[in-house]
Amino acid sequence: MTRKIARFLAAEEPATPCLVVDLDVVAANYRKLRQAMPDAAIYYAVKANPAREILDLLVGLGASFDTASVNEIDMVLAAGADASRISFGNTIKKRSDIAAAYARGVRIYAFDSRAELEKIAQAAPGSRVFCRILTSGAGAEWPLSRKFGCAPEMARELLRDAGGLGVVPWGISFHVGSQQRDPYQWDAAVGEAARLFQALEEDGIELGMLNIGGGFPARYRKDIPTLCRYGACIRRSIARHFGNRMPDVLVEPGRQMVGNAGIIQTEVVLIAKKSANDNRRWVFLDIGKFGGLAETEGEAIQYPIKSPRRGRAERVILAGPTCDSADVLYEKADYRLPLDLSIGDRLQIRSTGAYTSTYASVAFNGFEPLRCYCI
Repeated sequence: MTRKIARFLAAEEPATPCLVVDLDVVAANYRKLRQAMPDAAIYYAVKANPAREILDLLVGLGASFDTASVNEIDMVLAAGADASRISFGNTIKKRSDIAAAYARGVRIYAFDSRAELEKIAQAAPGSRVFCRILTSGAGAEWPLSRKFGCAPEMARELLRDAGGLGVVPWGISFHVGSQQRDPYQWDAAVGEAARLFQALEEDGIELGMLNIGGGFPARYRKDIPTLCRYGACIRRSIARHFGNRMPDVLVEPGRQMVGNAGIIQTEVVLIAKKSANDNRRWVFLDIGKFGGLAETEGEAIQYPIKSPRRGRAERVILAGPTCDSADVLYEKADYRLPLDLSIGDRLQIRSTGAYTSTYASVAFNGFEPLRCYCI
């Protein structure tokens, strides 16, 4: 909770649930990443939070942008970014969307399959392409393995064929998993990428770019290493595996850039027990999985939740307001709230600036999408 957010909530008393993002924190996070990775090009993952105010800020700071759709590309262009600073990083794209991005001037595309490479070659001739390889996702609280990426052997074959299809084989990308708490997890993927660079050089293909993805964490309920430590570990890995032939490095932060900049304010709708002998209270909030807290699935991302009350606290089960039995946020995790907590109280769900407003359903059960205020 920053003083700026606290003043806004006290003065404006916005209806709940709402997300409030402190833009000063976003700017500070950008500068911290620039310090930790001074030689890398920063491509903000727009999917984390595409609020216009955030995009405006990052355009002004000199960021580039990782986009997942034509709509995100249009958002970034509307904020004043040049198309040369946009990567279409989704490996699953309609041919018509590739053509639309190409018409807007986008010339950087990701792929991880032959069919996707062929679509890019047809709809975006002459563009630079990079192939995403598989990683284990070990150490990440929100893994991104299996759905994205291909085996290194396939990546080599596809990048070898790219030039003949009319696009430029530019580099390798990977993602070690979102909310990656182990700064050493990048090393194996960097090493695999370096071996691919060498193998493709033997094939007559000279790559120039290494995209190390995102994964830098926000602080939730557990301590995390400093961003400088992440940067030092990654830079050592790149230097060790690539030696004097250093590629251009791209990094795609999302959670690190906006996660700790936002707080969701929510209202307690109901406090109940399921039987006379029940020793745990159910606390129902006016936000749940379908209102923006999708990353509580499997209790993977555990947001800090604070109450203004200071009485003795006991374990609770936290759930959302919808008529869906899956809308339970935390049952196994040790969440404790004060015994004097009352219906109508407001709670703060902290470090919720990333992957919340964009996860909110349009109107599931008739509830409005999560409002986002950037201040």
